[in-house]
Amino acid sequence: MRRIRTRRGALVVALLAAATPLCLTAPATAAAPADVTVEEGRLTQTAPQEILRRSGFDAVEREFGHGLARVTGYGEARRYVAGEGRALWRRAVDRAQGRGPDGGDLSRDDDRPLYWARLGMTRQLRQWQPDFGLTASERGALLGSLERGSRGQDSVELPADPDVLRIVVTGFDPFQLDADARRSNPSGAAALALDGTTVRTASGEPARIETAVFPVRWADFADGTVERTLLPHFRSGPRQADLFTTISQGRPGRFDIERTNGAWRGGYPDNARESRTETVPIPAGVPTVRPQPQWTTTSLPYARIVAARTGPFPVVDHTEVTEIPAGGTGPVDRPDGPTPGSTARAGGGGDYLSNEIAYRATLLRDAVRPALPGGHLHTPVLEFGPGNTDPAHGQVTDPDFVHHRIAITEQVRAILTVAASETVAASETAAASETAAARGARR
Repeated sequence: MRRIRTRRGALVVALLAAATPLCLTAPATAAAPADVTVEEGRLTQTAPQEILRRSGFDAVEREFGHGLARVTGYGEARRYVAGEGRALWRRAVDRAQGRGPDGGDLSRDDDRPLYWARLGMTRQLRQWQPDFGLTASERGALLGSLERGSRGQDSVELPADPDVLRIVVTGFDPFQLDADARRSNPSGAAALALDGTTVRTASGEPARIETAVFPVRWADFADGTVERTLLPHFRSGPRQADLFTTISQGRPGRFDIERTNGAWRGGYPDNARESRTETVPIPAGVPTVRPQPQWTTTSLPYARIVAARTGPFPVVDHTEVTEIPAGGTGPVDRPDGPTPGSTARAGGGGDYLSNEIAYRATLLRDAVRPALPGGHLHTPVLEFGPGNTDPAHGQVTDPDFVHHRIAITEQVRAILTVAASETVAASETAAASETAAARGARR
């Protein structure tokens, strides 16, 4: 997701008016009860309940609670919670990919049932009072296990086959839900639709895609959720990733490949209504670059992706950043990227969590495998159809909403196919050069 930076002029006003799902004013809302989180507190609203009911996910919370009631010890709780988290992820992926019952009339491609069902499960786990007693740290560990399992973060299974290209893709939860609890995130929908699927490169090689979804919460990122998920797949080995793409929702009507990512958190409230304004904190214990750089860059084949015909939306090589120039005191917009020695105030993806996941992933790449192709892709904004824009009286879905979400997912698939094709071509070129060099050395 991208926070739009303030611009000057009438064009900016028009853009902001068109991008209703990216409004910058967080509406005043009532505090959640003490025994639930802010996100869990939204479950009582009409829209989440309808989304759960119309997808068949409305029984997930109740069934999970019944299972917890039968648990008799902490070890059993750990196994049960981990299994149920992974089962929820697999159920959402299966539904999105057309396997099993649809559970209702809500479109299968919808990412929202997973989000709201997970919150029902975390609410049950947070309020659970077992007879054997549960410390705060034990409950926290169970919640963490449930989060990771139900987001696909601990089930990324890249094949060891050397003839298969391995791609890791990440998406996000819905966000800005205080303004409209009906919202969907096309990056999360794409993650569900693509997990475990295979595409063919231009030269015919298979490329396997494995996905995970991340929360829209500053605290989770500071705690290392991105690095913990990606590091095992960035390290060299038989199952190492050959390509990665972090994805989030961006601007109306277009895809953006973000050229540069900045080390700055701009403070816009997250799904927990928390705000952080600071340099992106790197968790202890993970490989990183020292001193911490202000900027990282994409290594996706952006020129080829932009030139390719991947779908109905234009794809832009987005180079703009906001910086404090070396020796300067205030932020300056730079259309062509940062200048030497500058301090980051917004990457191409802004100063919110989409910029941050791009920064963290590419910083980890630079520390572990600098040659690994990867970067960030912003999707178009997913909007409701005409006549269905009022969250107070609108429907939770409509034909335009579904059509555009499916179109975005299919274009994401096409963009990944182009990136995979270029990765294979670059690898073949490098191998041919190495062979030629070796032959020359023997002469």
